[in-house]
Amino acid sequence: MSESESSCQRIDGLATSKALYAEYKERVAELKEKHGQAPALAVILVGERKDSQTYVRMKTKACNEVGVEPVEHTLPEDVSEAKLMEVVAELNADPKVNGILVQLPLPKHIDADKVVQSISPLKDVDGLTEANAGNLFRLGMKGRFIPCTALGCMLLLKRYNVPLEGKHAVVIGRSMLVGKPVSLLLQSENATVTMCHSRTKDLPSVVQQADIVIAAIGKANFVQGDWLKPGAVVIDVGINAVDDSTKKAGFRLVGDVEYASAVKVASAATPVPGGVGPMTVACLIGNTINAFELAHKN
Repeated sequence: MSESESSCQRIDGLATSKALYAEYKERVAELKEKHGQAPALAVILVGERKDSQTYVRMKTKACNEVGVEPVEHTLPEDVSEAKLMEVVAELNADPKVNGILVQLPLPKHIDADKVVQSISPLKDVDGLTEANAGNLFRLGMKGRFIPCTALGCMLLLKRYNVPLEGKHAVVIGRSMLVGKPVSLLLQSENATVTMCHSRTKDLPSVVQQADIVIAAIGKANFVQGDWLKPGAVVIDVGINAVDDSTKKAGFRLVGDVEYASAVKVASAATPVPGGVGPMTVACLIGNTINAFELAHKN
């Protein structure tokens, strides 16, 4: 580690997710003792995309680690939209299932938004239904279910005691999964937020004004170190594969921020891998436990 890198604090999502899992394990054990059952997360996988299969395995492993019951539904690539929505309806009606996640992307013949919107808002642990988006808009961090990656970003900032109130945050990317929700969450914590995207003019000069940078644009090594304000905090949401002949797989994973140059300027930054990624899965498990508690409130 160089001298410049050592002065930049590593925001470790892997370690933070492990700490969360330890907390979740205790909560699940208490809930199981009190109610005679554990929280259950249903994951629906359509087709045989390798990346989607990998993500589902990660989620199942996380469930098993804390005692949440995984309920897997694997459907063929050519499943009809009607059949898929029938499965969702059955899970909506099943009192033993607390969270429902439809692994995206779905095959092109299926209207993904229609399927997602059919999930009960009380089981929408991805936070993507209109009802939960409205809750987020109104209540910020107190919303019912917050999209997992956006929530993961916020928990990392909070766990590393990054001040938010009065700070200028620049969010690069405006997706429903990350950019839009994290912008609202930052505002709810009294940060001043600028949302940038592919049409933003002179993006480097905008980024240079930021105390906090959230990069979620999906372009490898896009944000350069000389774009950053000295002492900025960088949360890199990107996970991009770039060719690397020295690796067995022939590629390596990098973020949306050029890490080597960023750590020479930033006061704290997330690595890729090992930053936001593990937090996304951890927040999914946390939302599922919250859904169980909500269902057993009365």
